[in-house]
Formats: sequence, C-alpha cells, structure tokens
Amino acid sequence: MSDFLQTMAVSSSQRAASAGRFSSADFDKPLIPLALDSFDVIAEIKDRSPAEGDLANEHSDRRVQAQQYVAGGAAAISVLTEPSRFSGSLGHLAEVVAAVPGTPVMRKDFLVDPVQILEARKAGASGVLLIVTMLDDRVLRSMLDCAAEHELFVLLESFGADDLSRVRQLLDNPADQQRAEAGQLLFGVNTRDLRTLHVEPDRLAALAPMLPAGRCVAESGLHNADDAAAVAELGYRLALVGTALMRSHDPASLVAAMRAAGAARVAA
Repeated sequence: MSDFLQTMAVSSSQRAASAGRFSSADFDKPLIPLALDSFDVIAEIKDRSPAEGDLANEHSDRRVQAQQYVAGGAAAISVLTEPSRFSGSLGHLAEVVAAVPGTPVMRKDFLVDPVQILEARKAGASGVLLIVTMLDDRVLRSMLDCAAEHELFVLLESFGADDLSRVRQLLDNPADQQRAEAGQLLFGVNTRDLRTLHVEPDRLAALAPMLPAGRCVAESGLHNADDAAAVAELGYRLALVGTALMRSHDPASLVAAMRAAGAARVAA
C-alpha cells in the first residue's frame, strides 16, 4: 500500500471509530438502482483534489453541479466525502442526494469498515466505492456483504494486476457473480499513481486484458469525448470523471458528449 493510501487508511479508521450506532429508522431514504446503457458516465463532485488543488470556490453550488450532471445523462453521481485531503463530508453527500431525486449517488472515500457503508446509506447513498488494495480478503468480504445486505451497488477500485486478480476470484462466488451480472458490482481501474499522484494513462490499456467479466470503469485522467471513445475501445463501459467536469463551464454537455462518444465506439 502506498504511503498516501496508508495515511488515508489511518485517518479513515479514526473516523470509523467515532461513528455512532444505527437503527433501521436510519435507512429510510430511497435506494435508487443503477440503470446502465451501453456506455455511461459516473460524474463526480469534489471540492478539492490533492493532485489538482481546489476545484470548488465560494460561488460553487454542489446542487446545481449535480443537476447539470443529471441533465447530461450521468448514470450516477460520485461524491467525495474524505475531509482531510479532499475537503469532503457526509453532509455533501446528503446535499447531493436531496438535489437529484431519482439518480443514484455513490459515496467515494477510503472506506475501511462496514460501519462506513451504514453511514453512507443513512446519508442517502445508493452505492459505495471500495479500494481493493486497502482491504484484506476478510474485511473486503464483510464490506461487500454489508453493501449487499443494504442493497447498495459497489464500485471495486483496482490499481494493478494483483488487485484485478483478487477481484476476478470474487466472481467464483455465485452471489458476487449475480451482482456483477446485474450491474450492481462494478470493476474500476484507477490510472492515478498514489505515490506520485500523477496519472498513468497507459495503465488502462495495460490492464484491459485482465478486466473481469462485467461492467468495468475507467477512472482518472479522462477529459473529453475522445478519451471516452478510447476507453470504450479497450472494453471499459463506464467512465468516472471528476476534475474535468468540476472545471467545465458546461458539465451537462461534457457528460452527454462522453456518453455519446463511448456508446458510438461500443456500437462500431
């Protein structure tokens, strides 16, 4: 695990330790299932990135940003909730959920404990991102089971061949296989090097032969419709896009253009 991920894991564990208790009444917000097309975009909201700096300012409005994503046809919205390096919070997640009823919202964070999935569900999330390399097999299993119990979709994020090998082994489990076939278990490849925080775009092509059977997501470093078409050519069927959309003057049009370009390449 990189020093960056290790730091995030320690911080996340401390946050998990302070989580309260939950009852069934805490999980009353509606679950919104993913509805996937031939190529889709998960559009991200984040106030800050360690690699890119501030992405939001005093004039930014998460609600309006999320509504723009929906107008462009985003399949889901990802919200960064990590506070120390991304200036996020569960409050941001709840704010976005309220702004876009009918669209699934995913908690993106460095989650290390099932209690954090319960936190996400209480805030109204319909999905969570889990980073494979941060979680040993036992913890990963418990978090996948917790998400399934509460009917949240999961994006499993990988950084290399070892991660993807572990992910592929999960599909030997019939329950995981069924969730993958239903589009409720997604498989992501993140191109960011978490030691340097630089993007390594060649990683998507290098790992494409190892992609699991299911809906695979290209993450980080995608900026435009041509990038969406390129990853669709490699076999990815979703793109998770954050910085480019946060900096776009017309995020709805950018989401729509990326979706159309990816779908056209899939159909070709």
